[in-house]
Amino acid sequence: MTDLQPAGFQGILYLFTALQNSTRPLRRPSVMLPYAELHCVSNFSFLQGASHAEELVERAQALGYAALAVTDECSLAGVVRAHLAARASPLSLLIGAEFALHEVFAEEAGPGVAAALRPETGPGGSVQASPDTAPRLVLLAQNRDGYGNLSELITRARMRADKGSYRLLAQDLDDGVPGCLALLAPSPLAAFCAVDQSPAHSGLSSLQAQARFIRERFGARAWLAAELLARGHDSVLLERIREAGQHSGLPLVAAGNVHFHVRSRKSLQDVLTAIRLRKPLSELGFAIAPNAEQHLRSRLRLAQVYPAALLEETLEVAAACHFSLDELRYEYPEEIVPADHTPVSWLRTLTYEGAQLRYPEGLPDGVRQQVEHELALIHELSYEPYFLTVADIVRFARERGILCQGRGSAANSAVCYCLGITEVDPARMSVLFERFISKERNEPPDIDVDFEHQRREEVIQYLYGKYGRHRAALTATVITYRARSALRDVGRSLGIDEQRIDQVARSHQWWDGKRIAIERLAESGFDPASATVQHWVEMTSVLAGFPRHLSQHTGGFVIARDKLTRLVPVENAAMADRSVIQWDKDDLDALGLLKVDVLALGMLSAIRRALEFIGTRRSTVFRIQDIPAEDPATYEMIGRADTVGVFQIESRAQMTMLPRLKPRCFYDLVIEVAIVRPGPIQGGMVHPYLRRRQGLEPVVYPRDEIKPALERTLGIPIFQEQVMQIAMLAAGFSAGEADALRRAMAAWRRKGGLEKFEARVVDGMLARGYQRDFAEALFKQIQGFGEYGFPESHAASFALLVYVSCWIKRHEPAAFLAALLNSQPMGFYAPAQLVRDAREHGIEVRAVDVLVSEFDCTLEEPPEQPAFDPRAAHDWRGQPAVRLGLNRVRGLSAQGALRLVQARQVRQQALEPEGFAFDSVEDLARAAALERRDLQALAQSGALVQLAGHRGAAHWEVAAVQPLPELLRDARFDEPTPVLCEPTEAQDIVADYQSIGVPMGRHPLALLRPHLARYRVETAATLRDFPPGRLARASGLVTHRQRPETARGTVFVTLEDETGAINIIIWPDTMERYRREILGAQLMTVYGVWQSDQHTGGQVTHLIARRVVDHSELLGQLQTRSRDFH
Repeated sequence: MTDLQPAGFQGILYLFTALQNSTRPLRRPSVMLPYAELHCVSNFSFLQGASHAEELVERAQALGYAALAVTDECSLAGVVRAHLAARASPLSLLIGAEFALHEVFAEEAGPGVAAALRPETGPGGSVQASPDTAPRLVLLAQNRDGYGNLSELITRARMRADKGSYRLLAQDLDDGVPGCLALLAPSPLAAFCAVDQSPAHSGLSSLQAQARFIRERFGARAWLAAELLARGHDSVLLERIREAGQHSGLPLVAAGNVHFHVRSRKSLQDVLTAIRLRKPLSELGFAIAPNAEQHLRSRLRLAQVYPAALLEETLEVAAACHFSLDELRYEYPEEIVPADHTPVSWLRTLTYEGAQLRYPEGLPDGVRQQVEHELALIHELSYEPYFLTVADIVRFARERGILCQGRGSAANSAVCYCLGITEVDPARMSVLFERFISKERNEPPDIDVDFEHQRREEVIQYLYGKYGRHRAALTATVITYRARSALRDVGRSLGIDEQRIDQVARSHQWWDGKRIAIERLAESGFDPASATVQHWVEMTSVLAGFPRHLSQHTGGFVIARDKLTRLVPVENAAMADRSVIQWDKDDLDALGLLKVDVLALGMLSAIRRALEFIGTRRSTVFRIQDIPAEDPATYEMIGRADTVGVFQIESRAQMTMLPRLKPRCFYDLVIEVAIVRPGPIQGGMVHPYLRRRQGLEPVVYPRDEIKPALERTLGIPIFQEQVMQIAMLAAGFSAGEADALRRAMAAWRRKGGLEKFEARVVDGMLARGYQRDFAEALFKQIQGFGEYGFPESHAASFALLVYVSCWIKRHEPAAFLAALLNSQPMGFYAPAQLVRDAREHGIEVRAVDVLVSEFDCTLEEPPEQPAFDPRAAHDWRGQPAVRLGLNRVRGLSAQGALRLVQARQVRQQALEPEGFAFDSVEDLARAAALERRDLQALAQSGALVQLAGHRGAAHWEVAAVQPLPELLRDARFDEPTPVLCEPTEAQDIVADYQSIGVPMGRHPLALLRPHLARYRVETAATLRDFPPGRLARASGLVTHRQRPETARGTVFVTLEDETGAINIIIWPDTMERYRREILGAQLMTVYGVWQSDQHTGGQVTHLIARRVVDHSELLGQLQTRSRDFH
């Protein structure tokens, strides 16, 4: 039987009661009574609530409610959104949470209490107990102390369960949760009573026992909630609640158990129920609500359903709750300051100590003035502990040898530079400190610090160890439904075949957004006119954007002076040894709470490894500061767009820009990092800047007063700081107003809010004599920054890593490749493309070999390599070879690889220098205690070739290795090995791709060239010499697909053959015509027109597609995967 399904005689009683209630005339009051909704869940009660918190608040306002309580299940995740929506309205927002009491009452000794969850209905069946049918406890915070107690209660319940669930026990309520009001919402089962039940087991007796339980703990702060939802037994339920109230002394109050803001969301709520219970709608039965009464009902309707006294009581309950989230105040940790210092004196001391290291020849006057200006403002706003907290984290990382670097608006701070948090020298850059800290904004700044992605966990555990899990936790990230996941879940709820759902979901791409294209459904064999398909499309579009669950932020940490759990609930993260709060970054920003971003950056891991390789080659410690500044050879390489694998400027869009921009100094890299972003693109600033850069048009300024803001970018605004400066200089904005504009830019895509600035910007500029075209173009750029734009300080931080990675690639390409491979997964390119690029630069890449390879990829110097001359500016010696490490072998366990390396080291200590550590595959397996799975992975990778001869023989020998009993562990069996045929070259290539992701022999297209010749396709090398406008054909493995939002439907595809890469441009009409081929092909053949940019001497080339053919069948068993990006 399903949850609310009566059986036997009870079913007859249920129908009789329903008929009685349905024929009873409604009361028709002459006036609408005031009302406060006390029980309402948002869609942060995952897969239960069917409305956003903002929608609930807006609807409650429209209905004239006096108050609205947001009471998500064991959660405060949605209250900040509701708080922001209600902040500017007369509606009182109550903060609370609901809890299912199935486990609480099951713990109680009294059989009458437990019977509420297990009513016996005789041999005909029983109503199953579950959290869905359990009575509910709604707690509402009266004051700040009550809020803290509620937050701690949620934390306890969440932390004793796995991620996504909770366990509330009876002992959690023993103290009555001081400062909170309690509403007991009885189970719907309380209305039922089977004829064969004893009085002690009746629904009324159970309800009375539950009411006594709540009364004993909460006293006068408790109510019984009557939730009348027209389910056919309202009269019986209300009567039993009255009797339980009289028995226990609890007063009654009306409540709605609201799950959605308007009646029309009932369909979505049913879908959510089906998803939660993992059943199609057709099988849910009574598990779904029988009507749409769980919406915010009009006050007239409520007056018809509830006695007036119960409605009036809602106002009494609401009036007893005075808490607002605005009362929350963040308190900084104290242990970051020594006992003999104050935060002010300690920050000043550390700043000037760092300044001496940064400027050994003396602190420039301009920087000193900037430091004093910043320290004064930091002191005025009492932000010293924040800077000291971040400085302490950075100090720990540097002591451990973990590369780190601050970025974002923190790069606008001279204090951050002196503290070692950022690497942007204010003496070299124009900083806008008001973007970082603003007196008018009066909220903590945002300091983002990147750490090596493979060592960031050390930093995270340091924070947990220093502050304790009761004071430190990660910020949440709200994982929302995207169109594809919504398609799948809604389709399952409608009972559509799984394979057909998968077919439709796969056809929906990242650029399609929430829109479900009818043509995609038709292509998959669905009738777009059918009611089921239309319902599928409608529910998918509504569900897209709904929260699915909470995940952990990439590195945002909240650290409190005392218990963090009294500020916000904390729950277990999916990863071991981590905990996460229930609010995300936007929630913290809205409430002005501190967040320290401890982020992961793969390139920092690669740079650190590369520096270690270089230091080993040069027999010294080699650091970032040892890299020569402004190296001409590095900029020459960048100007040729030879940037595969480097940081930030490796993408196709960046590589087409580099030959045009031709960076010659560090600031050019800052511009390059920032210019290929939606902000400058949508503002129409890219091509004017390039024309001025190339001398094709003069550099002019709309007015001399904004020349200081635009001079460094040739009169074209590129950065967010410039937009803010122009707003201040040309539109009359104050520094705080300009920062409000920046914040609106940052949140525009998510929340909107830029529209109110348009008139202020445009009218302000017109009033000061600027042309309307310039003013409107500037505002378009502002909107572009709302999509994604870089501040100058952020671009400068990234430009430093760009230069470092480019210098390493130019002068130490072998170390660069090995470091990148050891830092995977990261970056824009797969290992196969990185290896191909390194080979084109003359680097030999050697295969994985169990007799030589270490765990990581290593460098193997040529014999008799001369020592490095420390007087030389660069290492002019020949480059070493890169030996692939065991870490490249898919399926090989890390433990097995480490045992192999250790066993080889032990053997080699007793061998001659040229001797083999292992005699055979069996010898290796015994010495390293390798399991069958590890041996098979090694055989497939070719790592056993020196022991077995070739891959086929290696697989044969692995199959012969059998586990032996302990008595025969050292026994050896000498049997002749059969002569096996060597794998073909094609088979080896397939095995290489499958096992290590890198072809060790020829490129697959080299083998297919005779087949492709029939289609008269040209290689990438041949196409480079084609004149523009010529018809051309090309084939290659698909390595990348991109469809940027700023490209207006254009798709960019990169093909790779044995001679290089070919860039394909696919216009929207061609994309629609060949959509299946473009999205599905692994080996693609393109017919089109060759295009080359004459301004760069033909360095920028494209093939404009007119026809696309999928030739993936030619690959046979070879499986490759492209990297697809927005």
